[in-house]
Amino acid sequence: MLVKSIYYTKDFIRDAQRLPQAIQILALQKEATFRNNPLHPSLRLHALKGRLVGLWSISITMNYRIIFSRMENGDILFLSIGKHDIYRNL
Repeated sequence: MLVKSIYYTKDFIRDAQRLPQAIQILALQKEATFRNNPLHPSLRLHALKGRLVGLWSISITMNYRIIFSRMENGDILFLSIGKHDIYRNL
């Protein structure tokens, strides 16, 4: 998986700002790992299924996730961040 640039939706930015500070710091660390090595095992990267087919998830912790979509040109759009239940809000 190639990561050219990462973009963020307004909802993603809003939700990220509402997270506990410790999770925000971890999320920034995971984003850096994702930029450098998107297949790093600690990210637990996986494609979503069902009604969310076409979207991907990386893990910040066991309880927090980042949901994103991949563009054909290699750009990434971070859509949502939060606890595991964010899947229901997409």
